[in-house]
Amino acid sequence: MARMDFGDATHSGIGADASAEIFFQLGLTYSTGREGVTDLVTAHKWFNLAAMKGKAEAADYRRELSSEMSDDDVAAALRDAREWLRLH
Repeated sequence: MARMDFGDATHSGIGADASAEIFFQLGLTYSTGREGVTDLVTAHKWFNLAAMKGKAEAADYRRELSSEMSDDDVAAALRDAREWLRLH
C-alpha cells in the first residue's frame, strides 16, 4: 500500500490536548477517504491516539483496521503514533 503522509502536513497544529473525538474523526477521515485520500496507516494512528484518550469505539475501529493491514503497516502506524506523541 502506498503511503501519503498528509497527516503531519495538514494536521500539524493539533496538539496532545486535542480531544479523543478529534482524533477519532481524523481516523474516520483517513479510513474512509472522506477527503479523497484513504490511508489505513494514518487512520490506525489516529484511532490509536483516540483510544489512548479513552474513546472505546476508536479501539474497535483500530482492531478492525489491523485485520485488513499487513504486519509492516500496523508496525508503521504504531511507530507513527509513538512519534506523534513524542513530538506533541
